[in-house]
Amino acid sequence: MASNVRNPSAGTEESRKRTIFPGFGRFKIALSAVLTIKIMLELSVIFGYPNALVDEIRIAEDAALMMIMSMEERGQIDPTDISPLLTALKEINRHGTARQVKGWFDEYVSIDGEKRATVLKYQLSPELAGKMVSFIRELKQTCHTLYDKIQPIPYIKEKMYSVDKVFIEVGLEYCDSPGSWKTLSSYHGIFSVAMATSRIQVIEGDPGYGKSTLALQLVYDWCNEVSGSPFRKPDILIFLNLRQLGGMTSILDAIEQFSLPQDRSVTREDVEQLINNININILVILDAYDEYPDQHIKDTFVAKILEGKNMGHVDVLLTTRSSCIPPACGSRTGRIKLTGFDEGAREQYVRKAVTGDDEEVQTILEQLNTNPILRDICQAPLFSVMYAHVAHEKEEFRNVRSVTGFFEYMIDCFHSHAQNKVSGGKREQLQMFANNHRKLDKLAFDSLTCANQQLSWDKKVLINKFGEDFYGLYTDIGILVEEEVRGKRSRGAKRAQCIQCWTEVHFYHKLFCEWFAACHLAERVTSLQALVRNFCKRVNLYDLQFVYRFACGINPAAAKKIIKRVQKEPDGDKFAVLCALEQEENTEDVLCTVRDLVSREVYIRENDTRLLQRTTVQLLELASQKEIPITEVRLYESFSSADSDGRSLVLHSGLCLPWLSSLQDLRILTEDGKEVTVDEWTGILNYAKQCQPLEVLCMFRCLLPWLDNNPTNLGIDTVVWDPFYDGKGYILQSGRWQGRDDDQVLTREAYASVVTKFRKRFSKSDWQK
Repeated sequence: MASNVRNPSAGTEESRKRTIFPGFGRFKIALSAVLTIKIMLELSVIFGYPNALVDEIRIAEDAALMMIMSMEERGQIDPTDISPLLTALKEINRHGTARQVKGWFDEYVSIDGEKRATVLKYQLSPELAGKMVSFIRELKQTCHTLYDKIQPIPYIKEKMYSVDKVFIEVGLEYCDSPGSWKTLSSYHGIFSVAMATSRIQVIEGDPGYGKSTLALQLVYDWCNEVSGSPFRKPDILIFLNLRQLGGMTSILDAIEQFSLPQDRSVTREDVEQLINNININILVILDAYDEYPDQHIKDTFVAKILEGKNMGHVDVLLTTRSSCIPPACGSRTGRIKLTGFDEGAREQYVRKAVTGDDEEVQTILEQLNTNPILRDICQAPLFSVMYAHVAHEKEEFRNVRSVTGFFEYMIDCFHSHAQNKVSGGKREQLQMFANNHRKLDKLAFDSLTCANQQLSWDKKVLINKFGEDFYGLYTDIGILVEEEVRGKRSRGAKRAQCIQCWTEVHFYHKLFCEWFAACHLAERVTSLQALVRNFCKRVNLYDLQFVYRFACGINPAAAKKIIKRVQKEPDGDKFAVLCALEQEENTEDVLCTVRDLVSREVYIRENDTRLLQRTTVQLLELASQKEIPITEVRLYESFSSADSDGRSLVLHSGLCLPWLSSLQDLRILTEDGKEVTVDEWTGILNYAKQCQPLEVLCMFRCLLPWLDNNPTNLGIDTVVWDPFYDGKGYILQSGRWQGRDDDQVLTREAYASVVTKFRKRFSKSDWQK
C-alpha cells in the first residue's frame, strides 16, 4: 500500500542515523512496550493520520512496530528529537507515559538537543558532537574575558566597558581589484561582501585606528549571536592575539594555551578533529600581525595558514598596520582598510561613552574643529577616544599642537592621577619615577629593534629589572598591563615540559611602547651618532613612524640628526616635514624645509600609503597658511571626487585636499577610463577658482562632460584637457574648448567622436567595466 512505500534515500539516511545513534533501536523497543491500541489511536488523531493508516495500525499483527515506523517516517520521533511525541502524549493526558518515554530516550540515546543537532549537521559521532558543543562553549567563555574589559583610558580602571558599549563604526574600504577600493557601509560587509571574494582577508590600518577593537566586536557578535550580524554565522570562531604566539609551531598549541580555559573539557585531539573537519564553518581571527614576534620567519604556522598550505577550508581575518602586510599574503588574499573616525563617528562615540549632554558634546567637538592639529590627530580612533574622555575633564588638553604634545600630556595625566592619591614621600617617589624611566625606555627601544619584536615580558623579569615600586606604578596607571598565561615551560634538571601558569606584561598599546622607545632614541642620539643610522636601517620608516615623530618632538637637538637621516629614505623628504612639525617652537627650520619641498612638483599618488598622503596634505596646508608659493601639485590616479562648492578635492583614500591659496599649478591624472560627472567638473572648477593665484589647471586621461557654456571668469590663465594623455587635447578659451594643435573649436559632434574613441580606447579599464 501507499503508506508502506519508502523513499530509497530515506533508507540511507536511517541507516546513517542507526550508525551514529546505535541506542535509538533500544529506545524503540522500549517504546513499543507502552504503546497500547488505545494510546496509538489517540496519538493517530493528534498526528492527523489518514483513516486508511489508522485502520492498518488497528488490525496489524505488530501494531506498535507499525506505529513507530509511521511516527519515524513523519518525523514525530527521530534520533535527535522526540518532542512531537512527548507533546502529543501530554495532550492526551498521558503525562506518566511521557516521562517514562523521555527517560528511556535520555538513557539509551544519551544526547542533549544541542548535541543531536550537531551530530546530524556535521556528521559527527555523538561523542565528538558533545566535544564540539563543549569546545564552542569554552571558546566563548575565554572570549568573554577579552571583549568585556575594554578600558578607553588605562588609568581610569573604574571605567571598564564591554566592547559593544564603546564600539563605533569607523570608515572601511575593501579592495575589489588591484588599485581600486570601494566603501563598505558597515563592518558587516567584511563577511557578506569582502569575504565572498576571498576567504583570507587582511584588515589594515594606521596605528590607533581601531583594528583590535573591531576584531573584538566581531568576537562579541559571534559569542552573543547578535541579531542581524553575519558574524553570528560561523560555527566556530577562534581569536588569537599574535603578540602572544612567538615561538609557537602549531595552531593547536595556540588554541590550547590562549583560547580555552584552564579547566577545559576538550582534549588537543578533540580540537584537532574539529578544526580539520571540512563540514564545520570556522573563522580564525589573527590579531596584530605587526606585533607578531615571528613575522620575519618564513615557515611559521601563521604563514602556512595565510598561504593556504594549512587549514585551507577555514576563513581567516588578520589585522595589521598598513606598513606591515605579511609577505605570505598572495594575490588571492583580500584587503580591507580602516580609514578612521569622521565627525559623525566622533560625535557618536562621545554620546555613547562620555556624556549624553548635548551642550558638552558640542563643546568637545567644537574644540576639535577649531584646532586643525588636534582634528588631524583625532582621525585615529585611539587618540579621539582618549581626547574625548580626558578633555571632558581637563581643558588644558584642548590646546595641543603636535602628536608629541598630545601624548606627553596624556602620559602626564596618567601620572597626575596616581600622585593625587598619595602625599609626602610617596608622592615624591612617584614623581621621580614619572621623570626617570630610562630602563623602561631602553626595554621598549630594544624590543622594537631586535630581530624578532618582543612586546611582552615575564612579570618577574620586569620586577627584577625595575624594582617593585616602579613596576607597581606603571601597572597601576595602566601603561603596563598584566595578563595570565598558561603554557608549556621547561622545569627541573631534565628540563621536562609541563603546563604552568605565569603572568606576562605588555604595554597598553603598541604606541606607548613607541613613546618610551622614542624617549631613549631622543636622549641617546645626540651622543651616539651611529644610533639613528642603525635604527633607520633596522626599523621600517612607516611601520614605526611615531618613534621618529615622538623623538623629534621630545628633543630638538635629536630632531636635526633624525630628520637629516630620514630625508635619505624613499619619500623621506615629506616624512621629514611630519617630524619637523613635532617641534612646536622651532618653526623656522620647519618652514625652510617646506619651502624647499613645494618649490618643485608635489605628487599625491594612489599607491602612496594613507600616512604619506596625509603628510603631503599637511605639508601643502602649512605652505598655504604661511603663503609659501606651491609650484605644482599632481594628483596621480588619487583623485576621487570634488565637493560641488569647491571646498576640497576628495582622494580615493578618503582624505581631502582643501583649497590652497598659494597653489600655482594643479594637474589631475585620473585612472584609465574615468568619466568625470558634471557635478565633479563644476566642483573642480570652483576649487580652482578659490585657489588664487592658480595659473594652470590640467585634466589628463579622463572624459570631461559636455557643457554648453563653460565658465569664462575663472581667473586661471590656462585650463587644459588631454583625454588621451598624448600631449594634444584641448585648451579652454572664452568658455569653449579649442584644439591645442589646430585652434579649432570642439563642436558637439566632434565631442561625440571623442567620447566614442575614449570609451573604445579604455574599454578594458576597471572604470569602464
